[in-house]
Amino acid sequence: MRRVRPGAASRGALTSVAAGDSYEEPKDLPRLWHVTLSVSGEKVPLPELRRALEQLAHDHPFLLTSRYATDHAEIRYWEEARDLHDAAAVALRLWGEHRQSAGLPPWEIVGLEVIDRETYHHRIAEGYGPSPATPVGVHPF
Repeated sequence: MRRVRPGAASRGALTSVAAGDSYEEPKDLPRLWHVTLSVSGEKVPLPELRRALEQLAHDHPFLLTSRYATDHAEIRYWEEARDLHDAAAVALRLWGEHRQSAGLPPWEIVGLEVIDRETYHHRIAEGYGPSPATPVGVHPF
């Protein structure tokens, strides 16, 4: 699946509509989903973990932010997918598929949240969820 930055999905292909006709967005177009993946396991040295998360972010620039401690981490990013099931499936493979290439610890996934773009923005507007001012990148908890 192709990863995109927020807002990029709205810049899709141009479609012509005859005068008097209305345009309906096709139902199976990819949408943006905000993913929060939580992992944990045995303690690892912070410098090693930071380097691994930075490598993951470098290899996959769709990652917005990672927060970490010696025994757990949280990764937040946007995923482009047709539906929640596809976005969740990609998220559940992320840690395992990139353990070797990024040098990630052998932690297990302990949490996954996938919400659509509208829900994400609604939460932010209501004062819930991560602040939009949360710095992008890899940071300690």
